[in-house]
Amino acid sequence: MHFVVRWFIGVLALVAAAWVVPGIRVEGQAWVAYAVMAVVLGLVNTVIRPLLKLLTCPLIILTLGLFVLVINAVTLLLAARLTQALGVPFLVDGFGAAFWGAFIVSLVTVVLTAVARED
Repeated sequence: MHFVVRWFIGVLALVAAAWVVPGIRVEGQAWVAYAVMAVVLGLVNTVIRPLLKLLTCPLIILTLGLFVLVINAVTLLLAARLTQALGVPFLVDGFGAAFWGAFIVSLVTVVLTAVARED
């Protein structure tokens, strides 16, 4: 049940990012694209994100943690490219859109997770 709630929060966060950030868009069946993208982003965050954090640890320390925002953008961009390779049209138009999209996804995820824990 916990996985389903986290997946649904991820879907809502991606919807918010696509709604707010001009460079993120979905073509075709939107809910299918959001659902697949949430799964792919979760897998990328589970497998690749820790490796990126380990490799960039000095930069994270040097920037007092702000470089994690760049890592979040890279993981969102990578997940979007993988989703496109699967034939699902979740499109991110470059690093700037990925940066702001990852920021919105992170913000919405934190807020919704806090709300879900209160219940």
